[in-house]
Amino acid sequence: MYLGEGESFVTTLIDYYGIPDRYNYPGWQASKQIPDRCVRMDFLEQEMLMDIETNLRQRFLPYYQLHEFEGLLFNNIASFEATFEPSEFKDKRELISILNQYHNPELINDNPNTAPSKRLDRLIEGYNKIVYGSILAENIGMHNLRHKSPRFNNWIHKLENI
Repeated sequence: MYLGEGESFVTTLIDYYGIPDRYNYPGWQASKQIPDRCVRMDFLEQEMLMDIETNLRQRFLPYYQLHEFEGLLFNNIASFEATFEPSEFKDKRELISILNQYHNPELINDNPNTAPSKRLDRLIEGYNKIVYGSILAENIGMHNLRHKSPRFNNWIHKLENI
């Protein structure tokens, strides 16, 4: 569907994890007092929305991805098996363990060394996030990505309802 210039929408997909304080996004300092990370993302999105001109707000949909996009890829082992040869798995058991440990892959991350892309680098021979991220996402499929990732699903739902 074509939207005219006055009907266009803008959205964001900002990787929250690791954003330096010096960027000072709207509500940034206040957000640090919110312990629940998903509630914190909702707060930051609302603060970003309120930071733009009132007449533009109805056409702006801010979205923070709690951790990097690769977190969404920790969805199911079948997608990894369809993408990689058995010999490319350095530690398939650990990959399966991570998949089983996190019912919501959006929550995978504790520090820079265990970020989702770092885990994939460690578990899959020759993993390249630029190349394999989109291939894995396609193999997982939008339905499965949305099913396991509630914040991502909510954002896509809002986009679909524009």
